Amino acid sequence: MDETTQKAITRRLASAAGHIKGIERMVTEDVYCIDIIKQIQAVQAALSKVSTLMLENHLRTCVTTAIQGNDAEERERMLQEVTSVFEVSSKR
Repeated sequence: MDETTQKAITRRLASAAGHIKGIERMVTEDVYCIDIIKQIQAVQAALSKVSTLMLENHLRTCVTTAIQGNDAEERERMLQEVTSVFEVSSKR
């Protein structure tokens, strides 16, 4: 993973962690439910962006290397791996 992508992901994860701490505090303080839900949605959006960045990086590096390589089994494994991520996320 290149340094720029790594920094972007780390920054987003730190932001999500901060939001989660805030959500914990909101729950403890019995804040209005809808306000808590909005914060949960912000964390989910941040994690979704992290997932997108990770997938883009994986496609540009690992998958590209496998596709350009001569190992047909490795290419198939990579394609199945990426497909399986979407199968899992569609079941949620």
